[in-house]
Amino acid sequence: MKILIMNGPNLNLLGQREPGIYGSGTMDDCLAALRQRYPSVELLYYQSNVEGFLIDRLQQAMTEGVDGVVLNAGAYTHTSVALHDAIRAVKFPVIEVHISNVHQREEFRHHSMISPACRGVICGFGLDSYRLGVEAIMG
Repeated sequence: MKILIMNGPNLNLLGQREPGIYGSGTMDDCLAALRQRYPSVELLYYQSNVEGFLIDRLQQAMTEGVDGVVLNAGAYTHTSVALHDAIRAVKFPVIEVHISNVHQREEFRHHSMISPACRGVICGFGLDSYRLGVEAIMG
């Protein structure tokens, strides 16, 4: 099985950015733990602060035999019709994840433009949200 984990804007700063909201763990820590926990799963990773690059990477995954994507689109979750359309275009499941519980935060974070295109949504479990997303794809 091959799963792509994708992160959007500012998530390259995990471990440094607002640790009260996002915790002190880094994405490298998270990926290492996931790879140790699921040695038979090939876990790919991509992060970009650029909306178009996220769309390009999602489309590229269609040619790589990816079985699913765990996507934390960051702020693009709340604004990107283009990312919504790209998710609808792929043939594999996409699981939307968030580290924080977006419903306990600012009102503008309560609406996701991408949720209707995703198979499911996981939020509020810290970096463990990624594990739950991987498990959702693994079935």
